[in-house]
Amino acid sequence: MKVTIKNWHAIAQWRWDIGTNETDEEGDVCGICRVPYEGCCPSCKMPGDDCPLIWGECSHVFHMHCLLKWIGTAASKQQCPMDRRPWVTAERKINNNPR
Repeated sequence: MKVTIKNWHAIAQWRWDIGTNETDEEGDVCGICRVPYEGCCPSCKMPGDDCPLIWGECSHVFHMHCLLKWIGTAASKQQCPMDRRPWVTAERKINNNPR
């Protein structure tokens, strides 16, 4: 039997690996703009590498553009918008172990 494929539609889905196992939707949104991490911040048009995430040592995660805009305001006092600790960007450790 010979099969000829005449048409096909590929579908893909991606997610940022934020390093948590949270399944609630509140844990999957930027704390500043309230847009899901898989979406883009209000400053961007397309999600992905052009709208990356940024982690703080306090373990909070934001769209990078949202955080930079926040840190640029006088009201921020260079603090995390979630817990008001001084903002320090965490070094992202990549786990090279296959799952």
